[in-house]
Amino acid sequence: MRLILLGPPGSGKGTQAQRLVHRHGIVQLSTGEMLRAAAAAGTPVGLQAKEIMANGGLVPDEVVVGIIADRIEEPDAKKGFILDGFPRTVPQAEALDELLRKRHLKLDAVVELRVNESALLARVEKRAEETRARGEEVRLDDTPEVLTRRLAQYRSLTEPLIHYYSERRKLLTVDGMMTIEHVTREINRILSALGALEPKEHEEPKSASKASKTAKKTAKRATKKAAESAKKAAKPARKGAKAASKLVSKAKAAKKTTKKTTKKTAKQPARKTVKKAARQAARTANARKGAKAAKKAAKRLTKKRAKR
Repeated sequence: MRLILLGPPGSGKGTQAQRLVHRHGIVQLSTGEMLRAAAAAGTPVGLQAKEIMANGGLVPDEVVVGIIADRIEEPDAKKGFILDGFPRTVPQAEALDELLRKRHLKLDAVVELRVNESALLARVEKRAEETRARGEEVRLDDTPEVLTRRLAQYRSLTEPLIHYYSERRKLLTVDGMMTIEHVTREINRILSALGALEPKEHEEPKSASKASKTAKKTAKRATKKAAESAKKAAKPARKGAKAASKLVSKAKAAKKTTKKTTKKTAKQPARKTVKKAARQAARTANARKGAKAAKKAAKRLTKKRAKR
């Protein structure tokens, strides 16, 4: 992600740049800091800039662009960068475009923080009054007079950049008078819509985290509700199964009783018949014995008569 932040003094560019750096792991490139660092490092471009600054002159655009060209080649700038304080003029913007084109890099967006100048002046006046009330000295660059001059300079030099980047469809405007948090949220929303944001892998966006938690809670409630519904629906089924089980048990008991009764009923006539036959046989046997005895008696009687 490669960005430019535009806005007059006091619009909050520095604060928003730091927030983007912290959230997305990119670097903030400030021309002032880069010039001082290059001079301290003793690079050819840095030494050239050091000599110009020592003589109180303004560093030419080609020198500043040269320092930026060296800086964006460093490893920490590979993921992206935010340019703060550059470009300030249309020629600087054209030089930056040429540099990025040669490096096959794309500028993702130019974010303009639009503010109310009257409100900014009122804010600085109030801050100066509060500083004096505490008995402290007001910073020389934090007075309404200084701010008025800086705002006039911004309008004459930097405002043409808004038209320049608007024509190239790179300009995104955010209301800089909102709270810091709201401005940050709006910048991130716009950049996300452009597909320019690549959040850190270890950092989950707050909105995603919140959505994930909400989804989990919803799923949990749905699961609980489904379980309760299933439990309620299962109760009648269990009762029905119980009743059916009882009926089966009763049917089995009835079957056993019927079987026993059938067997008993079947056995009783058979026993009676056997007993009756036995009695009949006994009577027949007794009759035979009686007949034999009567026959023997008749024979004895006949013999006695014959002897006489």
